[in-house]
Amino acid sequence: MTDHIKIHQTDGTWVVRAAGAVLAESKQALELVEGDYPSVIYFPRDDIAMAFLDASDHSSSCPHKGTASYFNIVTKSGTLENAAWSYEAPKDAVAAIAGHLAFYTDRVTVEEL
Repeated sequence: MTDHIKIHQTDGTWVVRAAGAVLAESKQALELVEGDYPSVIYFPRDDIAMAFLDASDHSSSCPHKGTASYFNIVTKSGTLENAAWSYEAPKDAVAAIAGHLAFYTDRVTVEEL
């Protein structure tokens, strides 16, 4: 694995909320810690209410993780643009996050119950 990236299974149950709605709840979330950046919780796609997410045309590239695809979150009060992302085919060193999505915490609430 890339030396500055660590991925491990979280303890407890993690949730994602947007505009009062629960978008995800998981006991199988992963925590990714990359260098000095704040840790990021990745949720298994099966634990996310994907009906609230629409694929975006936006993408980005990370030299350590690969190419990220983004999702808009559709709520009653509007659309949160590019509020979630996923590495559909991550690099081998971070393969554990395949099939998972992460969320920008300045747009939604991500918390442990």
